[in-house]
Amino acid sequence: MSNPFNTTASPWQDWPVDQEIVLSRVIDAPRSLVYAAWTDPDQIQEWFGPDGMVIETREIDLTPGGIWRFDMIAPDGTCYSNRMVFLRMEEPAFIEVEHGSDQDNDPGRFRMLVTFDEQNNGKTVLTLRQMHPSKEQREETIGFGAVEYGGQTLRKLALHIEKIRG
Repeated sequence: MSNPFNTTASPWQDWPVDQEIVLSRVIDAPRSLVYAAWTDPDQIQEWFGPDGMVIETREIDLTPGGIWRFDMIAPDGTCYSNRMVFLRMEEPAFIEVEHGSDQDNDPGRFRMLVTFDEQNNGKTVLTLRQMHPSKEQREETIGFGAVEYGGQTLRKLALHIEKIRG
């Protein structure tokens, strides 16, 4: 298994900490099951996004080089366009994407690395790292609620996994 943090092709090892947002959650399931929830088009649309948001997908290809174009619709009707480009994937270890609004050359886009680390007790530590292009963008994203909304998204993922496990 390759390590995404030690490859010369990856910027992760040298990225400034003041441009990163890191979220983590322990999920009571094997990592293969958690990884599948991120890579199955039907599953990801069920749980992805903050509380109260509805996902409306326009295009979905969850494979290396693939794109997921979707809108997150808030309870008040506000529409947030999104585009994720899947850069690298290694089942069941990690997924790396570029995430931003659904526009070409979005200046607010960032890289995201999701890692799935299985523990001896059959649980998975999911870590989501966002690399922002500047400290200012990171601060603006935090101010918008990225940490709170990311935590809600990971909680929804854990509840989804719990539901499919019965």
